[in-house]
Amino acid sequence: MKKLMIYGAAGYTGGMAAEHAAAAGLALVVAGREKDRSKLAELAERLGAEVCIFSLDEPADTKEGLLGVSVVLNAAGPFMNTAEPLMSAAIRIGVHYLDFSAELDTYREALALDGQAPAAGVMLLPGSGGSVAMLGSLASHAVARVEDPQKIRRRSAEDPQKISVALHVSGSMSRGSVTSARQGMVTEMLHLVDGELVSRDPGEVREFDFGRGPQSSFPVTLPDLLTNCHTTGVKNIDTYVHVSAGVFPRES
Repeated sequence: MKKLMIYGAAGYTGGMAAEHAAAAGLALVVAGREKDRSKLAELAERLGAEVCIFSLDEPADTKEGLLGVSVVLNAAGPFMNTAEPLMSAAIRIGVHYLDFSAELDTYREALALDGQAPAAGVMLLPGSGGSVAMLGSLASHAVARVEDPQKIRRRSAEDPQKISVALHVSGSMSRGSVTSARQGMVTEMLHLVDGELVSRDPGEVREFDFGRGPQSSFPVTLPDLLTNCHTTGVKNIDTYVHVSAGVFPRES
């Protein structure tokens, strides 16, 4: 049976993914660094999974750690530290790669490896869960419902077709997700203009109605700028976020 490895299974999101994978009857390997050995051992015993401990610091160690699995799901953020080593190793030995990243640089790294991955028969799928997957699906659905974009009334004849995406962050975030968000934050505020990432004014606040009336949303650089362009063909995209109070853990 083909095996799924979840790297970073000792974390909150990785642990949930492992629970669902085991419930689905998948042959499962829970993996991570030495510091998480005891947590991974407990999780593996409870789920009937294998354990694999390896660091991503050395390419040879990463490659050896992936031997024997068919798919690796990276749940170890910040992904700016873990995505490229795992993607590169996955390509070398023919393992498919997925992650939950919402960090723009992860997608840039995947695009940089796009020529190598198909030649190796490997799929690279960052953003396979979470907001990127959901917003991408909604954007594709909305664009598909526009029968003739040329007939849409625009502000001027020169205005291109454009998507504005707004994410409402509610509930609460785990400490790991907050750390990933902070470390993966792009210093420069960007949007997509004619297919190119260019700087924008961080003060361009807009209101979006998420179901309970208009909410002020501020511009943010999200990977949806690249993913939505790829899936819809629309080359002009803005991304915004509205964060509810109490989302961030106090200890973070």
